[in-house]
Amino acid sequence: MDEMQLVQLIAPYGDVDTIKIVRDKKTRICKGYAFLEMKDRQNAVQVKEALDGADFKGRPLVINIVEEKPAPVANPIYVKVRPSYGTPVKPKRPRKQ
Repeated sequence: MDEMQLVQLIAPYGDVDTIKIVRDKKTRICKGYAFLEMKDRQNAVQVKEALDGADFKGRPLVINIVEEKPAPVANPIYVKVRPSYGTPVKPKRPRKQ
């Protein structure tokens, strides 16, 4: 299956933003799965309901919805907060093992 066939299969059920068919680096043969970015979650649910388990060329399709994880912060800034009144906070001693 190429990108155009996949989009034609999915398009009646939802709007596709991007598509990525995963291929072997050396042979460029499809590994059997792809990632599609949909316009919104409702479109993704419609595609899953319509096509999950459907037969395509003798093989059942498996559709999973994967939530996008937020991008990690490159250099997070940590702030240590402690009370400034009274006696200073003593550092903890390491635990014995």
